Amino acid sequence: MAETIFSEMSRLALEHDAINLGQGFPDTPGPHEVVDAAVAAMHKGWNQYPPAVGIASLRTAIAEHQRRWYGLDVAADGGVVVCSGASEALSSAMTGLLRPGDEVIALEPYYDLYGATAALLGATLVPVRIHAPHYALDADALRAAVTGRTKMIVLNTPHNPTGAVLSRDELQAVADVAIEHDLIVLSDEVYEHLVFDDDVHVPIATLPGMFERTITVGSGGKTFSVTGWKIGWATGPADLVATVLGVKQWFSFAAGTPLQHGIVAGLELPDSRLAALGADLGRKRDLLTDGLRELGLEVFHSKATYFVTADVAPLGVTDSLEFCRSLPERVGVAAVPNQVFHASPEGVETQVRFACCKRDEILADALLRLRKL
Repeated sequence: MAETIFSEMSRLALEHDAINLGQGFPDTPGPHEVVDAAVAAMHKGWNQYPPAVGIASLRTAIAEHQRRWYGLDVAADGGVVVCSGASEALSSAMTGLLRPGDEVIALEPYYDLYGATAALLGATLVPVRIHAPHYALDADALRAAVTGRTKMIVLNTPHNPTGAVLSRDELQAVADVAIEHDLIVLSDEVYEHLVFDDDVHVPIATLPGMFERTITVGSGGKTFSVTGWKIGWATGPADLVATVLGVKQWFSFAAGTPLQHGIVAGLELPDSRLAALGADLGRKRDLLTDGLRELGLEVFHSKATYFVTADVAPLGVTDSLEFCRSLPERVGVAAVPNQVFHASPEGVETQVRFACCKRDEILADALLRLRKL
């Protein structure tokens, strides 16, 4: 089990006093209501173990969020489990549902946890690549990836690292395959509120016939810029949620009690406040995208998430992994090579992911440093 690329790049950023545009975490404190609620909970003495499934008020807030935003009828009791971050929800779902020899399909590039968890379980991750510049889903490629051993599709939309947002037609193609082959869909939707411009996130669980076979994963840490709190959740039908709970109770048992109270306050914010979070991040996306293009890089349009992908080949780069490992020392900026999100680097050897979820002045400083290249 090697060091993850995120840990490596963050370590190099610290060693060389570099601006960290590699690991996806904001450098702002998050909404004051969220932080104040967590602090108040600590002062009230709510610092002991919560229920493994999560505190009742947070489960209720999550269920209400799914109803208000998407019209999903999620039961607070039985249909929601709070986890120590979305990562635990994802890995718990995979652990509970996959067995050695099973196959799980994931859109490529994919978050490295998917492949690592599959490997730990003795399962096989089968990638279905989506290609720059538009990152559209090839429904025929998805269908061709299904075999008699396929048990699950891991769906990630809004998509890390590309910033793609799957359309309703693309989601319907996934649903058609899942229903036809009786597959579970594990839907990673942690960036659901960080969608830009006129694009709209559609949970696949809202499509006909999909709620009963879908585990939807969300993240308070991502939405409210408190990634270090590690508060995520899984929602869905009671039988699938029980499987997640059955595993996660042996991993972390429970997530931080006062932090759960803080996320309750976040989910109770007016819808306009959540929309404003995405709009502000979209402005930062533009700032970074425009700056990278001024440097001569090809930048692929990001519709959502914390990230922007650029092709650094115009700089004479042939290996993005080598480039990113040297970048902190060379110019004082850290980034992540996209090839680590692929089973094979072929065709993406010069693509790099940059995080845009930083303060404006930090992004401007990073772009100034990159001009040294």
